[in-house]
Amino acid sequence: YLGSGCDQIDMHLTYRVGHTTVGKIVRKVCAAIWEELLEEAFPPFTEARWKDIANSFQQRSQFPNALGAIDGKHVRVLKPKLSGSLFYNYKNYFSVVLLAIADARNKFIYIDVGAFGKDSDSTIFERSGFNRKLENNELNIPKDQPFPGTDGPNVPFMFIGDEAFSLSQKVLRPFTGKMLSDTKRIFNYRMSRARINVEKTFGILSNKWKIFQKPIKGNLDFVVLVIKTCCALHNYVRDRDGIVFEDTLSTEGFEDLPMNPAGSMRGPIQAVQLRNKWAEYFVSDDGSVPWQTRY
Repeated sequence: YLGSGCDQIDMHLTYRVGHTTVGKIVRKVCAAIWEELLEEAFPPFTEARWKDIANSFQQRSQFPNALGAIDGKHVRVLKPKLSGSLFYNYKNYFSVVLLAIADARNKFIYIDVGAFGKDSDSTIFERSGFNRKLENNELNIPKDQPFPGTDGPNVPFMFIGDEAFSLSQKVLRPFTGKMLSDTKRIFNYRMSRARINVEKTFGILSNKWKIFQKPIKGNLDFVVLVIKTCCALHNYVRDRDGIVFEDTLSTEGFEDLPMNPAGSMRGPIQAVQLRNKWAEYFVSDDGSVPWQTRY
């Protein structure tokens, strides 16, 4: 069901099992998979784990002090009962949102599933339990440290988002505007090279689990369970079988979320200054790389 994306009615006809029975089996198996894999697929946040994630971003994407790339995607669903227009998105279909943070190995670090299709990335992230813990310093984030090759100053570890997210002291986003300096263009390019990891993760997810390539049928609880189960299986399989490169090139079945008007705001001065530190480091002798002017 998850891998082939076949309809439950097709399974009912193929296996000569009652339609209701098929639904119960699918739900029961998904719940068992989620319960069994939860701790392995989404282990607790420890300082050692965050440092491993940051080291991976530095080694694979040459982006220092990064803890994860954030993005959200619409997952097509049939209209949930009694939901009105809450799940009707700007693309004119019904959806729930899968908000995810991915690491540089194309695994999910965190997922938030089931938000209304009409909501934006930034709004969902700000309301999430993860963000509440982040703001309250409950995630065991490592202490600030200097950029590689330098003796200081200390710089915090941060998450990477696109233009849909507001700039903050926890989340970096690109510089916006058409007349950008070379320093800002290089920052944006370096950042895009790191942020592409979450896009690749979604691509692998949708190509591996065909259930995402057409609207998911069922009540909201079932849809959320299916999405969470696929994400847990994604991490489980990723650890064992690696990836097929072609799967990273498309995100069939997923759509980007709308831009949040708040995302265009300049951000607090402290956040602006932090982003400038990354931009300045990338054009320094210690932080530059040969390919960064190919933007």
